[in-house]
Amino acid sequence: MSLVLPPAKRARVEEDEEVAGGEISTHVNRSSQLAAPTMLFSGHQAAVYTCKFDPTGQYMASGSHDKSIFLWKVYGEDDCNFNVLAGHKNVVLDLCWNRDGSKVISASADKSVGVWDVNVGRRTRTLSKHSGVVNSVGLGEGSLIVSGSDDCTAKVWDVRSRRVEQEFEAKYQITAACFSHDNELIFTAGIDNEIKAWDRRNESVVFVLEGHKDTITGMAVSPNGASLLTNSMDKSLIQWDVRPFVNESRFSKQFFGGQHNMEKNLLKCSWSADGEMVSAGSSDHVVHIWDVPTGEELYHLPGHAGSVNEVAFHPKEPVIASCGSDKQIYLGELNA
Repeated sequence: MSLVLPPAKRARVEEDEEVAGGEISTHVNRSSQLAAPTMLFSGHQAAVYTCKFDPTGQYMASGSHDKSIFLWKVYGEDDCNFNVLAGHKNVVLDLCWNRDGSKVISASADKSVGVWDVNVGRRTRTLSKHSGVVNSVGLGEGSLIVSGSDDCTAKVWDVRSRRVEQEFEAKYQITAACFSHDNELIFTAGIDNEIKAWDRRNESVVFVLEGHKDTITGMAVSPNGASLLTNSMDKSLIQWDVRPFVNESRFSKQFFGGQHNMEKNLLKCSWSADGEMVSAGSSDHVVHIWDVPTGEELYHLPGHAGSVNEVAFHPKEPVIASCGSDKQIYLGELNA
């Protein structure tokens, strides 16, 4: 592991332009504290697969095929990339921040999970019990995280001790894993097209969500914990009801418009902080954002020159970040 201090990467202010089907705000009436309505963050040397805001919204982390994690300042025009976390030996596929924003946890194709101290800019833990590519990582209560891997397991770790606290074994590769809102369940999904809900108390499957017809590539729990969003290579983005004691179908609605292609990237999905909007990665180079109550597409935002692999909502302002296979990250201000 080594810390690489990068040359300063600057955020480029993009020219304002109207976009059919929705728009990044181009008017004087601004809705955020971004330096400009649209900003381009560049510096990665290969496809960017994941990007996440920290809990304060002041910073962002991105993970790439170039094996690195970039840390960015969200506000300000100059020197937005303030650190590069180097040490993974293969692609960084997913990441998340801990609750106080002091650490970034990363999932890599080098079969490890990395825990990085943002304040000192170095890796403090390497969790290496997986025997296959680690596709997904999610945050739980306290110091717990969950990782999903091609070795067909989801592991719950205590990052303080590097110890595996629990292990959930599936029949097929796991491409996405996350905790329920109350931390009592672990959701896993993979190449068998199903989502399994595991009870952490007895480590058994309590229900299965069926409806996708191809590999599930991304998964996210809603802010209120009542719903689960899943993205699939069958081009479907589905909202499920994951509340306890649901006797009828758990299918809530499907959002239409997102695309997958032969690249078969693990395109993620996400909720806005208020739970009113969702988004998902899409291979058509477009950022798609839907209204949850109606299911209608609110924004259809071109700009990337490659697959959009993840879209992240800012935790406090009407701002999104999108990362793509074109090596770029865009920050955009949504209309107030």
